[in-house]
Amino acid sequence: MESAEVARRFLKFFEERGHLVVPSASLVAEDPTLLLVNAGMVPFKPYMLGQRTPPSQRMTSSQKCVRTPDIDEVGKTTRHATFFQMLGNFSIGDYFKEQAIPFAWDLLTKPQSDGGFGFPEERLWVTVFHDDDEAAEIWNKKVGVPAERIQRRGMADNFWSMGVPGPCGPCSEIYYDRGPEYGREGGPVVDEDRYLEVWNLVFMQFERGAGEGKEDFPILGPLAHRNIDTGMGLERMAAVLQGVENIYETDTLWRVLDRAAKLTGTSYGREHRADVSLRVIADHVRSGTMMVADGIRPGNEGRGYVLRRILRRSIRNLRLLGAQDAGLMHELTDVAIRAMGEQYPELIRTAANIHTVIDAEEESFLSTLRTGTAIFDTAVAETRGAGAKVLAGEQAFKLHDTYGFPIDLTLEMAAEQGLSVDEDGFRRLMKEQRDRAKQDAREKKTGNLDVSVLDALLTEAGGQVDFIGYGHLIGEARLVGLLVNGANVPAAGEGAEVEVVLDRTPFYAEGGGQLADTGVIRLGSGAHIEVRDVQSPLKGLIVHRGVVRGGEARAGDTAYAEVDVERRHAISRSHSATHLVHAGFRRALGESAAQAGSENSPGRFRFDFTASGAVPVSVLRDVEDEVNEVLINDLDVRAFHTSIDEARAMGALALFGEKYGDEVRVVEIGDYSRELCGGTHVARSGQLGLVKVLGESSIGAGVRRVEALVGIDAFRFLARESVLVNQLSEQMKTRKEELPERISGIVTRLREAEKELEKVRAQQVLQAAAGLAEQAADLNGIAFVGHRAPDGTGADDLRKLAVDVRGRLQGRPAVVMVAGAPKDRPVVVIALTEGARERGLKAGQLVGLAAKTLGGGGGGKDDLAQGGGADAGRIGEALAAVERAVGAA
Repeated sequence: MESAEVARRFLKFFEERGHLVVPSASLVAEDPTLLLVNAGMVPFKPYMLGQRTPPSQRMTSSQKCVRTPDIDEVGKTTRHATFFQMLGNFSIGDYFKEQAIPFAWDLLTKPQSDGGFGFPEERLWVTVFHDDDEAAEIWNKKVGVPAERIQRRGMADNFWSMGVPGPCGPCSEIYYDRGPEYGREGGPVVDEDRYLEVWNLVFMQFERGAGEGKEDFPILGPLAHRNIDTGMGLERMAAVLQGVENIYETDTLWRVLDRAAKLTGTSYGREHRADVSLRVIADHVRSGTMMVADGIRPGNEGRGYVLRRILRRSIRNLRLLGAQDAGLMHELTDVAIRAMGEQYPELIRTAANIHTVIDAEEESFLSTLRTGTAIFDTAVAETRGAGAKVLAGEQAFKLHDTYGFPIDLTLEMAAEQGLSVDEDGFRRLMKEQRDRAKQDAREKKTGNLDVSVLDALLTEAGGQVDFIGYGHLIGEARLVGLLVNGANVPAAGEGAEVEVVLDRTPFYAEGGGQLADTGVIRLGSGAHIEVRDVQSPLKGLIVHRGVVRGGEARAGDTAYAEVDVERRHAISRSHSATHLVHAGFRRALGESAAQAGSENSPGRFRFDFTASGAVPVSVLRDVEDEVNEVLINDLDVRAFHTSIDEARAMGALALFGEKYGDEVRVVEIGDYSRELCGGTHVARSGQLGLVKVLGESSIGAGVRRVEALVGIDAFRFLARESVLVNQLSEQMKTRKEELPERISGIVTRLREAEKELEKVRAQQVLQAAAGLAEQAADLNGIAFVGHRAPDGTGADDLRKLAVDVRGRLQGRPAVVMVAGAPKDRPVVVIALTEGARERGLKAGQLVGLAAKTLGGGGGGKDDLAQGGGADAGRIGEALAAVERAVGAA
């Protein structure tokens, strides 16, 4: 039974029993305490906590999840994985144990021909919390499980809570006996390798207090409304039903693993190290694909860092298996998309965009590996130069933290050089970093996001604030509620910062890249509120943020909402222009140029899209010309609502990674552009006036950003450009069209002149070498030259001078120190003869002494080293410090 069929049967079973099938939420968690959805119950958490009203008291889902705390264990075992899917059924104050337990048993044991999973009853065992007699009795008396196959366990195994004060309760887990060849008899309390957990039923019936760990907390009492939360791991269930040893041999993961083996010329099951790498690749490619599909982009912090680490571990393990070339991730990603596409059709629709992001990250990391290798070689040279055989933990950590160099790669390369790595030091620094991150997370963590106040206001507004802003910029409404510092208040006086909820409003809440409206809300009492921002923290709720200006605002007041018309129109022009530019780039670059974000401001917009590399200037110019032709044609702009399936059928573009409901709003600009969009737009394309593309740049791996001006802002920009070009034409005494060639010629001549000047300066610096060698001071038999070069002398010239002077002092112990301040920052170079090294002196140590005085650092070989700092005013002190050190040798 394939994984997609396992999910289909589970959802169908519960749908037939009155459960609402809830589509998988995005991996991007709404809960601010989570980076990613890490459990099937996460999207249902607000309902279970009573913070929001559930759409149904009975729900079921197949939820995408990502967990990474044990990422280093992935591949080493066949149990660990980062991406997994949780099948669950949920009861919010509806049925409880007496129905949840028979539901589970029925689905598991019902023959496959009748829509069940067909487990033999005699091979199923259950566990219950040690004092949960109620569950034990249901299993035994109602379901018919023999008492000897019902085992009791303590809080560590069979009691659930979220780790913070709130709902909690006992669990009952269902285990499948895989047979004596997998371990000892005696049930799950004896051997959990033989007895495999397939389903966990959580009976949420108590409230817990504060405490640590899984057991050290008080039970405060029963909940007013009891809930059911169950979880069945889809991958684990698929492994059992497909008769394979572990999740990596199930249909979806195996397809990626098998392809990775073929691409790298290896075979799974022959050699442990290769198997570990293949499992890492299979899991991480699938995880990365699913994360990118949900709009996550590789980055250096937050969920972007999680994605980057997952993708780079994949690439690293491909390298361990002998793959050196780019492009393998593209093929493996394609396999993952096809493997998961039946369950998640959006993967097929957005395949080009997923490839663009992952391909770019692969290329970026391969470049990082090249850079990191150069840094590694320097670290090896320094280690050997110090006579050591162990690469310092600080160096390994720097390679990992700064250059993204995996520690296992550092270990491998060090071994090839005959060195080991101070792993304890590396782990200590990693632990310190993790502890800092955990502390930051604890400080930021607010527990459960309490939206109950907002939910109550939404209910007061009739369950949906009516947005009238598409057709009206002013409208009468009722002030439903006032919030001050998050608390619902009956009134707020002049000067108070407030959040206002109206039952209907023309104000557009920030979303879809469009900035929020501003304006004023005038109240029947005579007070008015200056609106500075508008947000939608809950679906259907619009919150106006502002300051009370004059009088007292009171809940229940009649309100007259007035949007800043000029700002709204300017933003609407930008939003329509964004749609046109999006369409233009897709025509020019293909479907892979998918929107990855935008910001529509008054008169200006930025548009982010996926691309494998920089966009040529010629393409920018062509897109700009094409968009402005659309403006001249003055196309009609039409918005309408339809089903998501109908919108897709007519080719409407959806924002990559965005989630949509069953009904969507489509915005058409003639036949040129058609997108799903909830924003505001112009009535006709000609109202934009003009679009001027300013340029494009990279904002991350596989993502480019275009910035442009619209309307009067574009006209003003071109007017300034025209004045500037006229001024240049007059100064250069040439026609406008000849300016580029004329300026290019001037720049070329300037560069040639600068090169000549550099040569002259270098000659002047080197001419001083003979005199400096003759003036060397004698410090206990060591010739010492300490020279400050003129400011502006380049670092290369300083180095040449030091080496030249040293050459004139060969045959005797000599130390040459040359310092200068190129570009206002001090640089010091120290060169030693062989005689000075025989006296125990080392250039690297002396440079370190000088650089420390200058407020910086440096290093190098024993005979030649270079450093720098931040304080050029202390060059004299640095010279003196080195002179004293040489004199004491």
